[in-house]
Amino acid sequence: MAARINKKRSFLFVSKVLGKHIPVNPYTSLLSGVSLGLLLQQELQGNMPRHLLLLAMQGIINPSQSYEAYHEVMSHRLSLPQSILFIGFAETATAIGHAVFQTFRANCHYIHTTREIIEESESILHFSEEHSHAVAHYCYAKDPQLFTNAETVVLIDDEITTGKTSLNIIRDMQAKFPKKVYYILALLDWRTESDQQQFTRLEQELDISIHVLSLVKGEVKVSGSSESLTPGVPSLPDADPTVPVDVIYVDRLFVHHSTTDKRPYLLHSGRFGLTPQDEEQSAIAITQTAQQLRQTRVGANTLCVGTGEFMYIPMRIAAEMGAGVSYQSTTRSPIHTIDREGYAVKSGYPYLSPEDPEVTHFLYNIPVGLYDDLYFFMEREADPSSMLPICQILKTRGVQRIHLVMFSPQTVEWKEGEVWKIGESGLSRSLSS
Repeated sequence: MAARINKKRSFLFVSKVLGKHIPVNPYTSLLSGVSLGLLLQQELQGNMPRHLLLLAMQGIINPSQSYEAYHEVMSHRLSLPQSILFIGFAETATAIGHAVFQTFRANCHYIHTTREIIEESESILHFSEEHSHAVAHYCYAKDPQLFTNAETVVLIDDEITTGKTSLNIIRDMQAKFPKKVYYILALLDWRTESDQQQFTRLEQELDISIHVLSLVKGEVKVSGSSESLTPGVPSLPDADPTVPVDVIYVDRLFVHHSTTDKRPYLLHSGRFGLTPQDEEQSAIAITQTAQQLRQTRVGANTLCVGTGEFMYIPMRIAAEMGAGVSYQSTTRSPIHTIDREGYAVKSGYPYLSPEDPEVTHFLYNIPVGLYDDLYFFMEREADPSSMLPICQILKTRGVQRIHLVMFSPQTVEWKEGEVWKIGESGLSRSLSS
């Protein structure tokens, strides 16, 4: 548990499998999404091989078995009896939503919502996450037929507390792309009896059915408030100026959303809609990137860090970079950090997003001296000056080397004295940090 810096909701469940606030084995996080996919298969067809679900759960519980469990389950790519659109909720569930989708080989599409405003694109859905620090959700699909053609919509979130966010998107979807059946998948379901009655009322109002599947179900009672806590200003240790920083561009391996934007989003991240064929193409680029980055590792213990909603592709790359790799992501969520036994978020530092200086991101729970090198994944390139705040934070973590991995084409020069530069042909020049 942790305390939010948020008047709307004072508490936060900090997942040990999600790969957001706490570093995890990347296969553990992927398996959490795969397990939800297996539950859905069992619900829809009733013939899901039960040993696969048990294997996936064992891989979550025991990280040493997660690699074998993941690859065994994925070798049984499952089929769906009807056309399904999977929708993952930003920010936290973009990766597990993608992992659910990846479990199936056909008859499905995936898209995730986003908090980002993309100027040249029109959002198909508009709904709110009322308790969040960033309330508005948008949904950009390169092909609106994803919504029209799907027989069933499956919403994926990391946690359902009251379920209001799911009800909000269902109401908006039903007005635009009416369906008869909705499923909601979540790692945790904490709805009270009163919350569940809200679902029943919406079912009756819209003449639909809503089914909720989760790995954990229970109730939570909250007393007190985080408003009694004073947000502390974290004291950042002195940065080590001798830590080298690599900049690695992998843009030529991936397809981009726009040909006019000089710093485009990735087309197959999930933000604009995905088919199983898109996923196969993306998997090739992921493997090639992992092979390239694996050659640049300098030690046995490595941390890969995704940024914001850009979680799944970095997580998949981390999973293929060899043993000793952990994964987590930055987040927009402001959380009270308390260095106390049993508290989930012991350390954390804010920084302005290099991609959008109006947005503050946070990086939590990276102990000093635990990792030999650290890979920081950026979907869109940023100016060197805007990268300095996060680099200063990373240089306090006691790593031997920092790698900035850019997925959009290079448009800036990294000046000598700031970073090292690794180009397509390998190390192009050695610069002092």
